[in-house]
Amino acid sequence: MARGQRNIHNPKIVVIGGGTGLSVMLRGLKEKPLDITAIVTVADDGGSSGVLRSELQIPPPGDIRNVLMALADVEPLLSDMLQYRFSSGTGLAGHSLGNLMLAAMTDISGDFVTGVKQLSRVLAVRGTVLPASGQAIVLKAEMADGSIVEGESAIPLAGQPIKRVFIEPRDVQPLEDACRAIQEADAILIGPGSLYTSIMPNLLVPKLAEYIVQSNAVKIFVCNVMTQPGETDDYAVSDHLAAVEAHIGHPLFDYVIVNNGEIPEQVQLKYAELGARPVRLDLDEVRSQGYQVIADRLVMFRTYLRHDAARLSHHIYQLVESWKDRKGE
Repeated sequence: MARGQRNIHNPKIVVIGGGTGLSVMLRGLKEKPLDITAIVTVADDGGSSGVLRSELQIPPPGDIRNVLMALADVEPLLSDMLQYRFSSGTGLAGHSLGNLMLAAMTDISGDFVTGVKQLSRVLAVRGTVLPASGQAIVLKAEMADGSIVEGESAIPLAGQPIKRVFIEPRDVQPLEDACRAIQEADAILIGPGSLYTSIMPNLLVPKLAEYIVQSNAVKIFVCNVMTQPGETDDYAVSDHLAAVEAHIGHPLFDYVIVNNGEIPEQVQLKYAELGARPVRLDLDEVRSQGYQVIADRLVMFRTYLRHDAARLSHHIYQLVESWKDRKGE
C-alpha cells in the first residue's frame, strides 16, 4: 500500500483525546490494519499554542501537531525537525517548527481544518486528524470551593479539587467530519490523557458525546497509569469513569483497559516528588458499574512512564476484531 493510503476495508476506529498519552498510543495503533480518525482537543492555551492562538486567532496547534507526527509516515530526521522547539530568537523562542507550519498552512488555505488536512497529506499521515471543532475553545473549571478557574493551563495549578469543567462558547459547533466519523466507527477509543483538560473538552462539544452514546461501535476507555497533580489526585480507575459519566450524563464505555503491571519503587518515588502516584485499580468497583475490564502490564519506563504502545494497541485491535465478529460482520 502506498504511503499515507487508507484501506477502506479495515475496521474504522475513532480515537478521541489529546496530549502525550494519545500520541504514544497512536504510534502503536498505526502499525495495525485500522482506519484511524483522531479527534483532538482545541482547548490548549499554554506555551507556543497559547501564543499562536492569541496572536493569530486560530485554534491551538500543539496537540494536533503531536498527533500528526505520531501518525506520520516520514523519515525520523523530518519528524525531529518538525518537533524542534526554538530556544532563542525574538518572537521565535518557545515555538515548535510544526506549530509554525500549521499556522502557515492555516493562513495559506484560509482555515485551520483545511490547513490540518493539507499538512496531513504532506506528512503522509496514516489516517485522518481532525480538531474537535474548527474554533478554539475556552475551558473553565468550577473548583470544590465554588471558584471558577479559566484556561486549560491554569486549572491544574488552582490548588483545589475539580468539581466540574465546562467550555465556552457553549454552542461551539463540532466538525461534521468528526460527527460522521463517530457515526461510521466500528470502535471509539477515549484516552489516555489528562482527564479534565485533554479528554473532557472533546466530550463537552455539543453533539459529540451524543453521537458516541448513540453509536453501535465498541467503546473503550484507556485509563491513565498515573494520577495527575491538580486534576486527578488520589483517583482510582472508577473515579475516572465516574467523572466522565457525571459530565456526560450517560455511561459511555463497554470496556476499560487498565495497567496492572508493577511500577518500580524508584520510579514511584520520582513521580511522588511531582505529586503523582499510580492510579489505583479498584477492579471490583469498576466491574460492579457494568464495565468489562482488560488489565495487563501496559507500562514502560525510559525517561518517563509511558504506555507500552505495542502491547496496548494489540489489546485494542483484538477488541475491535472480536466486536466485529460478534456483530457478524
